[in-house]
Amino acid sequence: MAASHVSVEQLFSDARGVMPGGVSASMRLHPYLDRPLYIERGEGAYLYGLDGKRYIDFNMSNGAALLGHDHPRVKEAVLAGIEAGIITAAETPYHRQLADTMCEVIPAAEKVRYSTVGSEVTLVALRIARQATGRTKYLKFDGHFHGLTEPWLYRRADPTGDDPTIVPSSGGVPDDGGADVVMIPFNRPEAFEAAMAAHGDELAAVICEPIHYNAGCIVPDPGYLELLRERTREHGVILIFDEVLSGFRTALGGVQAEFGVTPDLTTHAKAMANGLPLSSVSGRADLMDLLAPTGSVAHSGTYSGFLPSVLAAIVTLDELSQPGTYDRINATGEAFYRDLQGIFDRHDLPVRVQGRGARFGIYVGVEKPVTTWSDALGHDHALHKQIIQGLVDRGIYFHAYNRQGAPGHAGFSTAHSPEDFAYTLDAVDAVCGGLKR
Repeated sequence: MAASHVSVEQLFSDARGVMPGGVSASMRLHPYLDRPLYIERGEGAYLYGLDGKRYIDFNMSNGAALLGHDHPRVKEAVLAGIEAGIITAAETPYHRQLADTMCEVIPAAEKVRYSTVGSEVTLVALRIARQATGRTKYLKFDGHFHGLTEPWLYRRADPTGDDPTIVPSSGGVPDDGGADVVMIPFNRPEAFEAAMAAHGDELAAVICEPIHYNAGCIVPDPGYLELLRERTREHGVILIFDEVLSGFRTALGGVQAEFGVTPDLTTHAKAMANGLPLSSVSGRADLMDLLAPTGSVAHSGTYSGFLPSVLAAIVTLDELSQPGTYDRINATGEAFYRDLQGIFDRHDLPVRVQGRGARFGIYVGVEKPVTTWSDALGHDHALHKQIIQGLVDRGIYFHAYNRQGAPGHAGFSTAHSPEDFAYTLDAVDAVCGGLKR
């Protein structure tokens, strides 16, 4: 792919004339740069801009490229899929092979159905839960992200208080469409107990990000996932873990394997195929068999289980299953997050680093541990912007997803080297030393 000779400014200006906001997805507009990061190519831990400048990438395709960009085995698998004819809308032996592997490594998975994006499989999971229970209501947690289909585009009007009023979080979503939603803060056992006492027998599903990476990194408090499992089972509610972001970050089997809490259904995407578009819903066989053609719950799609993506996923899971992989990921993350925190502390900056495995959050202007979404609503985007801009200038790319509220997530890949981390820490130290406060 040849680099454009047009300036980034001109390219963005031209794009705004033919694309809404000048981008093909809203979150690609970097709010701290006021434009997208235009790239020519990716390789390992690096992105290369149109001017050839190299960036150490701490976004990694929103977390999809856990093995790094342009991984040789993944690329070989994709090319094999292309040489096979770019097959779609057809079954191959590789579809069953991947499902076999997923059923081996993911505790919840007894049967697997593929799709293309995370938004679709979370919707399908809710549809299965409603059919299985004969109920329509569902409980989700403040700030947890389950895609951009209608059921998830609601929020509490006041997420810091006790008012249960639900309002749309997007234009074009009906004001009265939140009647089926029960929404509470994560990691608050008393709130969950109260919600289950009031609505437990009406709920089809409880859904959560078992580690709330979409708001940086909010880990469940000890016993919290166990509480969700116990109460949902008591009330006949389907427990759904949305592991689109958390899957494969800390363990091959995801959060459910690490914490020993098995949901009824689970969703995956992102790192599943190391950047190729592929997602899945999996779970108990009796629930999965509610899907057509064995059951009446509709789901199909021309691109569901796109062969190059399936082949990439087979290779990705094989790479991640190699001995010592997660020992290295978790040890690397623990050391990096500790050293990052040490730099911010040494500069007397109000910054918290929270990470688990290969994904983390940087909370600016937050003095206490972030244990639920509302704790991060005071994130200082102005100070964070200075930090990110300084790092981008030094060839280190951190994405930013918004201009207000919780900061979003960052992460590394297995391709990041000790030298990459060392350079990044030195750059953070230099940027922090030059901040205007």
